[in-house]
Amino acid sequence: MAKTGVFESDGVVAANALELKDKLQRLVKIIADEDDYTVETTDEAIRTLYALKLLKPNKESLSWKLDNLVVPPDFRCPISRELMRDPVVLATGQTYDRPFIQRWLNEGHRTCPQTQQVLSHTILTPNHLVRDMISQWFKEHGIEIPKPVRDIDEEVITNADRHCLNSLLQKLSLSVSDQKEAAKELRLLTKRMPSFRTLFGVSGDVIPQLLNPLSAGNADIHPDLKEDLITTVLNFSIQDNNKKIIAENPLVIPLLIDSLQSGTIQTRSNAAAAIFTLSALDSNKHIIGESGAFKHLINLLDEGHLLVIKDVASAIFNLCIVPVNRGRAIQEGAVGVILKKVMDSILVDELLAILALLSSHPNAVEDMAEIGALPCLLEIIRESTSERTKENCVAIVHTIYFYDRNTWREIREEEKANSTLSKLAQSGTSRAKRKVNGILDRLSKGPSLTHTA
Repeated sequence: MAKTGVFESDGVVAANALELKDKLQRLVKIIADEDDYTVETTDEAIRTLYALKLLKPNKESLSWKLDNLVVPPDFRCPISRELMRDPVVLATGQTYDRPFIQRWLNEGHRTCPQTQQVLSHTILTPNHLVRDMISQWFKEHGIEIPKPVRDIDEEVITNADRHCLNSLLQKLSLSVSDQKEAAKELRLLTKRMPSFRTLFGVSGDVIPQLLNPLSAGNADIHPDLKEDLITTVLNFSIQDNNKKIIAENPLVIPLLIDSLQSGTIQTRSNAAAAIFTLSALDSNKHIIGESGAFKHLINLLDEGHLLVIKDVASAIFNLCIVPVNRGRAIQEGAVGVILKKVMDSILVDELLAILALLSSHPNAVEDMAEIGALPCLLEIIRESTSERTKENCVAIVHTIYFYDRNTWREIREEEKANSTLSKLAQSGTSRAKRKVNGILDRLSKGPSLTHTA
């Protein structure tokens, strides 16, 4: 018997494989011989090749060997239905494989999955007897004993998980109703189950199948379907091992950028959140920066929707850690938009942190001078109760002062009237004090020692 999601006879598997090979041969011929072949043709070829892969058993794998043996029922975990690697006893006396019962407990359950009894405690006791019996069974069948899975959040993947993912991905190429149903289920599973997020990096070519409804160029795509698919990308991107794979796929970033511009407000917010999550890797910061994402992130920031603005600000900050991206953000008008929000008392701490990053670029200083940012920044230092806000403000003021000699009079008048910087020199953070003392030292020597960029 061969296993391909359901049990089939060898004859059925062979027939299916032959049919898939014929289909793949036709598709490859079209791609090779015709210059104007469509993207849909290549997508169909990829799906066919992957389906063919699923029909080919790996006779070296542990799962294939176990599929061809009769595993004693008592050796299978009641949750995963797979052979246990680390059997443990629950408070009710039932035995489970440790990672699966631990997942059950971590999800907040306080009952036994089999008996539904309320647990008196959640201590898991190793079942050495069952473990020894399973070890002996492995030896009798000439199979190397697998190591127990310890990292329950990252590595617990069952055949049921794999079959479920493959089934849902296949439904994304069917009718709109099937697509909506599959996308909603994928969104929920990737949110709740770390194993599903792990599957992304180990299961075939997931991205083209996942994004197929979006990459087909359908302008009338249902907004709920788009939201669920983009949110699934966000959920997959949370897994560290997935970040590089996702960002480097040519389909993903353009679709995220498109989703910043259209769709439900939740779609736009989750697209920004996905960009933020992916930008954790420096290599991804460059990819995203080069993609033109800044224009649309800054437009979305300018719109100022409360559900979106924090995710957008986080994404912009992360991307601007790479110096080359600061110039891109400034070119798209980041300084003006940020100052406008700060003046409106919107997300002040977060936006001033971005502005402090950008202020190392000469063009940012020029933009701030044109807008007249200095009075606003001095007022914030004077009135804010946030140490972080004051620190970022004075860092920006320090940069402006040392780039533009014309600001010394304004700062001197502020000192005469309110002693704003002198007070901060006494009570600010260590970084704020350094910046303030630098300004005050130059201020005491007059304007001749300042310079322009």
